[in-house]
Amino acid sequence: MDDVPPHRDSGSPLVGRAAESGLLDTVIERLGRGAPAVVDITGAAGIGKSRLMTEFALRARRRGVTVLRGRAAEYERHLPFHPFADAFADLHPRRPPVPDLLDALSGFLRGAGGEPSAPGSGPATADRFGLHRSVAALLARLGRADGLVVALDDVHWADPASLELLDHLVRHPVPGPVVLVVARRDRQTPTALGAALARGADTEAVLRIGLAPLGERECVEGLAPDLPPARAAQLYAAGEGNPLYFLSLVQAHREDTAREHASAAPSPAPASSAEAGATGGTGGIGELPAGLAALLWDELAPLTPDQHRTLEVIAVLGDHAVPSVVRGVTGRTGAEFDDDLAALTGRDLVRPGPGGRTVLRHPVLRTLVHESTAVRRRVEIHRAAAVELARRGAPPVERARHVERSVTTWDPRAYAVLREAAAQTEGSAPTSCAHWLGAALRLLPDTEERGPERRDLMLRRARALGVAGGLRESRDLLHQVISTAGPGESGVRTAAVLLCAKTERHLGRYPEAIALLRRELRGRPSPSDRVAIGLELSSSAPHNASYPQMRDEVARTLADARALGDERGEAGALAVAAFGEAYEGDVAAASAYAAQAAGLLDGLPDDDLTALCEPLGRLGWAEAFLGRFVDAERHADRGLGIARRSGQIYLLPLLLLCKAHVRIQTCRLDSARELADEAEDIARGIGSGELLAFVLANKAQVRVASSAPGDAEALAAAEEAVAAMGPSDNWRASMAWCMLGYAALTGGDPHRALDALLRAGGADLRGLQPSMRPLLSELLVTAALFTGDVESASGWAERARREADELGLPVQRASALRSAAQLALHRGEAGRAAELFAEAVAECARAGAVFWEARSLLLAAPATAAAGSGARGAAMWRQGHRLATAGGAGLLVGLAEMTRPPALREDSAPPRLASLTAREREVAGLAAEGLTNQEIATRLYLSPRTVETHLSRVFRKAEVSTRAALAALMARS
Repeated sequence: MDDVPPHRDSGSPLVGRAAESGLLDTVIERLGRGAPAVVDITGAAGIGKSRLMTEFALRARRRGVTVLRGRAAEYERHLPFHPFADAFADLHPRRPPVPDLLDALSGFLRGAGGEPSAPGSGPATADRFGLHRSVAALLARLGRADGLVVALDDVHWADPASLELLDHLVRHPVPGPVVLVVARRDRQTPTALGAALARGADTEAVLRIGLAPLGERECVEGLAPDLPPARAAQLYAAGEGNPLYFLSLVQAHREDTAREHASAAPSPAPASSAEAGATGGTGGIGELPAGLAALLWDELAPLTPDQHRTLEVIAVLGDHAVPSVVRGVTGRTGAEFDDDLAALTGRDLVRPGPGGRTVLRHPVLRTLVHESTAVRRRVEIHRAAAVELARRGAPPVERARHVERSVTTWDPRAYAVLREAAAQTEGSAPTSCAHWLGAALRLLPDTEERGPERRDLMLRRARALGVAGGLRESRDLLHQVISTAGPGESGVRTAAVLLCAKTERHLGRYPEAIALLRRELRGRPSPSDRVAIGLELSSSAPHNASYPQMRDEVARTLADARALGDERGEAGALAVAAFGEAYEGDVAAASAYAAQAAGLLDGLPDDDLTALCEPLGRLGWAEAFLGRFVDAERHADRGLGIARRSGQIYLLPLLLLCKAHVRIQTCRLDSARELADEAEDIARGIGSGELLAFVLANKAQVRVASSAPGDAEALAAAEEAVAAMGPSDNWRASMAWCMLGYAALTGGDPHRALDALLRAGGADLRGLQPSMRPLLSELLVTAALFTGDVESASGWAERARREADELGLPVQRASALRSAAQLALHRGEAGRAAELFAEAVAECARAGAVFWEARSLLLAAPATAAAGSGARGAAMWRQGHRLATAGGAGLLVGLAEMTRPPALREDSAPPRLASLTAREREVAGLAAEGLTNQEIATRLYLSPRTVETHLSRVFRKAEVSTRAALAALMARS
């Protein structure tokens, strides 16, 4: 790719920073081969972050790497994806070889900068998390040939949509030779971005470069070698080692010296305003030392009034400061304007920017000019810009910023622009959507006549706030709608009540959600509203109220829906009933309800199911509990498609995790990990601690099954789930504690496993999900036998048998059989254990539960061999190992290594290593030499987490579970 305009990657020579430059050179050299995915350059304003980023860009280009540069802007914080769009502005004219992705993201890429976008352009998807993945895919493909650097400056000013995208890219690094470089001021960085970068630094996926003040010698010799030493030392001390401040002081000194020579004065002139400010002026800008404003004002003093007004327009317009728009706003003729712009460029106050824009030399200078422009003058500029952009056909999202800042009284046209801007950003940038709706509400007269319209806007704003993470603010706004809705606004009121109940659920406030819905039912809603409220009320089970407590409510809702001939309501009620009964372990009732619900839902078109995505998810979970894995995944997939298209982001985790759960059972662990990761992204974006805890518990289950025994990441996910759940005592809390027990047990800590499992279920296990008790009891049996508590293990095994018999589900019966087999082995009854394990294999195979089939086979192999059937035991081991390896079940691959029959321990050692990639072989070799993960990470310039991932894959492919076994295998091969 050709270089971007020279001004963006040129300027004063890089002074000092040898150590930092060396780090960046290493990043470029190892791009795609273990370099950090993100470089985080931090420091105070003017310290040299942008200059170091420029140097990095220059060095990367010299090596043929594509570089895209963008900058966040202080006054454009509600333009979604502003710094990314700024970076991609250089990409458009070059038509890179990814036309499909560029077409899909065209609205996003044109979101800012350059000439106004075509009318109607905007983000191409209603699913902002899908947009994140699409952007990552685009970056991966752009970097595929020669590598890619995306450098974003001033990200402390980034808009919320960009911050969310940055968070995604930090937590899910783009594969291949791609590195993201961000520059920011520490103290002004939003907490969420700082936390994401800190997490990445902890795992060494992020390289943090903190810039300190320059030393006196390198500062003076590099930036002003001609100054007399005494004067240079004085200016350095005043500048506090800040290069920008030092250069400004040097410039002021030279201008004073020139004036002295010109006037031939016999004595030095009085100190300039710049130097006076240097020793303690009236305050600084942002984080700059006090006095820099005075220095910059000295630069502006020679400007003519017209030049100064043009500079004000450029500062206020920001991303819209292309010469043609600036000319239209200033009202100057072509020749006059060109002369003013040439003068400003000649003084290096403005420079050519990306997308044909004109930009001020430094953001600090823009801040100074913007803040010193009179408020009335700024309003005039914004008003003229709004008119000019409208004349050019710019989309509402580009005009809204200027409209908001120039219109304060009722104006129907301005109001329409703000509403349209909100609609344009609703799916991809909900924070911006909420902002524009808030601006529209401020314009809309607060009169009785406008009341319904205001409440409709408030409802839309509450919905946007909810999906953007502002749950409490959304709840407060919904309460206003509910309390002020008139008798004729039942539709808006009911919608607000339902949304408020969902919001309360996400906040973990289930009693409040139930009370709100029951109060609404006492108000005698319409029959159709009664069904909708009943469905939402039923959804509180089993989170807070037990399903048996809600059974009558579900029955009433089902009867109401049938009386109305409401197929959608009926299907929703049946799905809730199927989930509740499956949870409680009433398999016959759950099966009947699930069959009826599926019959109705499968016959309805997608458009009719927009309001039924949550029931689709509940049906999928019910079918998963019942072992109907194909139906469960089918319904989860359909729900996901509808939820994405309709923007119901908050429902995606429920559906994604249902699908992930099915893929655990059917042993497709690689895709299960991806689904759990996506669910986590969404839960963090929504800001619901309750939802996040549920997601993390499921993520822990996926991690345990897919990783080698004792994987630290699995245990960390379970621990975070328990911490996120807090003191709650409901279904999701018990699940989080169960996963902590599962992770602890596979990590070799049976005592902690017992404590966690009994914390989840209590001594009588009644706190555990009824339909899953046999599976969880198996963990208790295993942990108890490890600790030598045979009596407790026997009791739990017997409980598992009784409950599995009551359920009649193959997977649960197989679990009870494995528990009994463990006890038989403990008693030395290998033949009996082999029979029980074989029965478990048959039960799992009948259900299509491949993960549990593989586990049963691997446990059966040594027992079968010990019972005298060595050949059969070896065959069972091979089959179990094949299923585990094909499904990416690292836990079972580790189990296979522990249970490998003696006759199979020496065969096919070299072929087991043949499938390793070059990087995996490199990591395996160092691990076999005895290096720790940290030592390997340091040697290969990787993060420890990346090393863990590589080792997990090595163990799986090599069919070993310990470093010692890996070392032996490497030696043999």
